[in-house]
Amino acid sequence: MLFSTLKTKAAHLLRGESAEQQAHEFLLKKGLKPIARNFRCKQGELDLIMTDKQTLVIVEVRFRQTDKYGSAAESVTRSKQLRIIAATQVYLSTQKLNTPIRFDVVALSGNGKVDWIQNAF
Repeated sequence: MLFSTLKTKAAHLLRGESAEQQAHEFLLKKGLKPIARNFRCKQGELDLIMTDKQTLVIVEVRFRQTDKYGSAAESVTRSKQLRIIAATQVYLSTQKLNTPIRFDVVALSGNGKVDWIQNAF
């Protein structure tokens, strides 16, 4: 008997991908232009990299099913912010950009609420 070894993603990873897709579509409707998704380096990961007119926007996407242990926005701790900034520095070292940079958070909750926090940190 042969067994198929299909890899399936954990439910939390699928929810994360879904939240990122929802945030991406939300920001596109708000006029932002996509540059990259899921830029990874040893310092961390940048969920979405977009432009808003002449500004490079680094977007952290957070999802929380409930606010029982704090909101999605509150889950972007200072240490997480520092990892995002470090990963941004790596990303910028690979690019020839001379534009302002902004760090945004898109916080999604299980009830469908989308919170877009511009200049979050």
